[in-house]
This record gives sequence, C-alpha cells and structure tokens, in this order.
Amino acid sequence: MRTRVKICGFTRVEDAVYAAYLGVDAIGLVFYPPSPRHVEIEQAIKIVNALPAFTSVVALFVDEQEARIREVLAQVPIDCLQFHGDEPAKACRIYGKRYIKALRMKDGIDISALAEHYHDAAGLLLDAFHADAKGGTGNQFDWALIPAQCSLPIILAGGLNETNAKQAVQTVKPYALDISSGVEVKKGVKDSLKMAAFINQANEGNQVTA
Repeated sequence: MRTRVKICGFTRVEDAVYAAYLGVDAIGLVFYPPSPRHVEIEQAIKIVNALPAFTSVVALFVDEQEARIREVLAQVPIDCLQFHGDEPAKACRIYGKRYIKALRMKDGIDISALAEHYHDAAGLLLDAFHADAKGGTGNQFDWALIPAQCSLPIILAGGLNETNAKQAVQTVKPYALDISSGVEVKKGVKDSLKMAAFINQANEGNQVTA
C-alpha cells in the first residue's frame, strides 16, 4: 500500500499549485479564524481554481457552526471535510461529504472505540495533543500509542518533516501523512524545497515497504 501525502494550511495560490505538481495527493485549507493559516472564502476559491486535475481539497474546521460550513461548501469546491475539534459523529456526517476526524493523541485515548464512534469517517487523523492548540504545532506524539489494527484508515500528523517522513512510513505504515508546519518558511507560507524533500522521503519509504 502506498502511503499518501496531504499538505495542510495553504494560504497562497503558488504554494498549493507547486505542491500539486510535486505530486501531493491532497491540500488542506484551514477555515478556523484563530489559526495563522486561516483562509477566507475568496482566497480559498482562488487556490482551488488554480489546482491541476486529480488534487483533492480538504477543508478543515474546528467546532464550527453548521451555517458557516455550509457557506464554505456552497462556494468552494471541497472534496473532503476535516473536523479538528470536539465534533460528535452526528455533526460530521450531515453535509453529505466524506469526512476525516482528527484526534489529539495522549495517554489513555481509545482509538478503537473512537473508530467505532466515527465508523463512517474516511479516516482518523492522529495529531499531537496540545492544551492550547488544535494542530499545526510541529509537535510529535508517541507512535506507540497507535494500535496495530484499526477499522479506519490512519492519517499520521504531528511533528513530521523531511527527516522523519521515511521513518514514519516504514514504522507506522499509515494510510497517509499529513504535514503543515514541517514544510513552512513561516506559518501559512510553504517552503518549496521542504515540500519536495518531504514528498521524496515519503516516496522512498513507500519503496522500502512495497
């Protein structure tokens, strides 16, 4: 199985287009106003319209109001939703879109039980726990917390960069890697060389595990 790559937190058209030509499987757009990577609808439209074919677009929300999510979906061509807050499953499935549920990893978390609760999710995104942030911290969690078997695809996030992408693919064997801060010049601005190196390392990991 090939581990896919999603890069999240784009704010500039040129960064997203470059990532697509590098071969990224999906780009993430953050619709969470407190985030430095937040994009308004108008900018999101520009980014998505510039993308070449076969690049999936994921919209990230954090405990957002239903009306706001529907406003984004009405104007921005979104392929998948990502819920990064405390949303229950019933709140994730009402939009008629595939969705990813993000979980912030810490001791005692029951991944199997949460996979059952979010049984219709397209994947579980496992990120580092931080008391004051909802992701994008650049922190890594203990991969030993990830169960060997899960009923849902596992998307690994948290503290990833070009130095550990290959290891992540080989060790965890996740469905996908999700990175944001690890390929940035500054928050919301991507580094083309880091994106290329990260994707190359992920691909090398795939070759070893194939």
